[in-house]
Amino acid sequence: MPITNQPTLEDRHPEDLVSDTAAVRNTLRVTTCDSDETLAAASSLFNQYRHHYGQPPDADGRTLDWLIDMVRSNMLTVYTASVGSPVDAPPVGLATAHAIPASLVMGRSWQLRDLFVLPDVRRHGAGAALISAVREAALDAGAIRLSLVTELDNIAALGLYRALGFRPVEGLASLSLDLGSRDVME
Repeated sequence: MPITNQPTLEDRHPEDLVSDTAAVRNTLRVTTCDSDETLAAASSLFNQYRHHYGQPPDADGRTLDWLIDMVRSNMLTVYTASVGSPVDAPPVGLATAHAIPASLVMGRSWQLRDLFVLPDVRRHGAGAALISAVREAALDAGAIRLSLVTELDNIAALGLYRALGFRPVEGLASLSLDLGSRDVME
């Protein structure tokens, strides 16, 4: 379902993205998924997101079960974006986020974990609307920062994030330890 014609993000100045938030919200509806019904709608899109990144499609409901577990345990907040006004319109975009302790300042920050918009509706504001909703929730929760991690070759996403005010973190390395094997530390 196409979104009404709007300038693409490259046609906009970064300061216009903030003022465009109201216009985007008139076209897109962002929902915080906190019920089984809204999480069921989100799970199909989340499954497509996982498949986009090489994970096998979920045919047995594990995606929905996982999302429900993450939301009910307060480990993750899930947001969807839908086009137009019908409450039952299928989502076209999804974001997940969570709070992280900010120990040095004895506060909290938030991290945008996942952002996915269906390919045929990208570059029409759904990603920006989802990020705006996460940003507002983080501010409402008293967060001092909103961070994210993405691949260096994800040029479109990096352009969106920079246009919305995100900046690279200089002087830090991102490291990971695979816990799938106990042999790593031995």
